[in-house]
Amino acid sequence: MTSAAEGRFHMVDVSWLTSVPRRAVLRTEDDVRIEAFFEPRTAAVTDAAAATAIVVAHGFTGSVDRPALRRAARVLRRHADVVTFSFRGHGRSGGRSTVGDREVLDLSAAVRWARELGHARVVTVGFSMGGSVVLRHAALERGAEARTDAVAAVSAPARWYYRGTPSMRRVHWVITRPVGRLVGRYGLGTRIHHRDWDPVPLSPVEAVPLIAPTPLLVVHGDRDPYFPVDHPHSLLAAAPEGTAELWLERGMGHAENAADDGLLDRLGAWLVRP
Repeated sequence: MTSAAEGRFHMVDVSWLTSVPRRAVLRTEDDVRIEAFFEPRTAAVTDAAAATAIVVAHGFTGSVDRPALRRAARVLRRHADVVTFSFRGHGRSGGRSTVGDREVLDLSAAVRWARELGHARVVTVGFSMGGSVVLRHAALERGAEARTDAVAAVSAPARWYYRGTPSMRRVHWVITRPVGRLVGRYGLGTRIHHRDWDPVPLSPVEAVPLIAPTPLLVVHGDRDPYFPVDHPHSLLAAAPEGTAELWLERGMGHAENAADDGLLDRLGAWLVRP
């Protein structure tokens, strides 16, 4: 399972629908159906923001209809149009989760759809697993229709196979054990692939040097129970000098559940700036 081979996506031109909410089923390069949701901005914005769509990538076990993602979309819509979607194996999307590997293809499909809707500028923000995906997508995807114009990673890991916290040891149990995958499927609503990565995909910290000159923002809470603060510092250190910035948020926990409206509002403003 690897996302090394990027491809094209067949889409229908629906640019006339950008003034109303729109649900769609996208199809990825490896033929997985992905549910997606477009919502127009809710406030008057600058010309640059009016041409922008924010594509939001949720964390592991999330989906397009989860309350935390819906709240994030609501705040971000103050700044631009928003596209949310469910990664493979999550929500009503098809396939099974590869926990950050082939999910790059899901994000590419969502970005391409945002451009098909008429947006000249498309930016990405991801939370936790979604944070690792937006970093890898920004490094790997250079095609004009599926690339990102700016990227923000919130609560993202820097490296794979991290088990240094109790929370991550529980996540690895869910991913790697048959009984854990049953808990994921029936308890968490997430269908997880049983195969190990082969080859191991490019890690987030390896991806970061390849992102420049695309603007990069790393956001992390100092009370994150999954990934301690050496993860965001490693990501920042991997970026070429002057190409990335770090917001270390006091008292914040993990991912979209811990991102308050104030942080989401600042994220929206950063993503739409020219």
